[in-house]
Amino acid sequence: MIKKIFISGAAGFIGSHLSEKLFSHYNQSKFILYDKITYAANKLYLKKLLKHNNVQFVKGDLLNFKILEKNLKKVDLAINVAAESHVDNSFGNSLKFSETNTLGTHFFLEASRKQRVKKLIHVSTDEVYGENLGKPFKENQFLNPTNPYSASKAGADMMVNAYNKSYKLNIIIVRANNIFGTRQFPEKLISRSIFNFLNKKKMIIHGKGNNYRYYLSVHDFCEGVIKIIEKGKNGEIYNIASERKYKVIEVVKMIANYLKIHFKKNIKFVADRPFNDRIYKINCNKLKKLNWSTTRHLKDDLPNICDWYKRNNKIFLK
Repeated sequence: MIKKIFISGAAGFIGSHLSEKLFSHYNQSKFILYDKITYAANKLYLKKLLKHNNVQFVKGDLLNFKILEKNLKKVDLAINVAAESHVDNSFGNSLKFSETNTLGTHFFLEASRKQRVKKLIHVSTDEVYGENLGKPFKENQFLNPTNPYSASKAGADMMVNAYNKSYKLNIIIVRANNIFGTRQFPEKLISRSIFNFLNKKKMIIHGKGNNYRYYLSVHDFCEGVIKIIEKGKNGEIYNIASERKYKVIEVVKMIANYLKIHFKKNIKFVADRPFNDRIYKINCNKLKKLNWSTTRHLKDDLPNICDWYKRNNKIFLK
């Protein structure tokens, strides 16, 4: 039985959705929702959960080892979601990404080891594999990150693997596509497009917008994590992937059309990133064997996501 659950990055986009999903499955467990509350997080996302007596919010940084270790005492399941995740920002402040994503994960692992946490899940990204113009990568593909963000996550994955091998820590790595949904800070393609169009700002597109991305619903991601918690094997890596790809420019057009925005008048093309991967592709057959599949798709969910940003626009007007 899982008596106590710890989630880092719990007030962020993915972390808040995952916290809700976990509570719906393990509502008799005690929850420690741990978050530094950076610009991309908001405690309001946890408002409903915090009404329950068995849910506690702790404001804390992964890099504060003393507080982190204290809150990992007697934890049965710890999930590391906290991360700096915006690729564009990693080009300007790469050290911040190494601190949070690589060193922060090391702190999480060491504190968990010292407190003998029974099971850990580390949330990574498909970007650690690098660009893929061939068949979808399986979990045993060598890592080939191409930007400071993905390199910091790859470093974290290596540390996770080392702790599993060296200290026999019971830990699983999860690598997912681009995740979409409500509550995402408007810096990623979908959330930024919606926010900019709603606030009469032009949407910036790198290069020609012909890069492809696979988009995974945050709801499908959370369901995948539940399957991995219940059926996943110690030391394994599981890809969580959508099978529908979209061009960047295609996604922006979809959003403009739904919001009834003139597309050409409200976009601006700029020079591409120093290296902008053309496409990431990952194979998730291993997870499908645990009886997981996608149920939500971007085209279908986009109206609800746009409507959420309309209702909550003021959250991001700072």
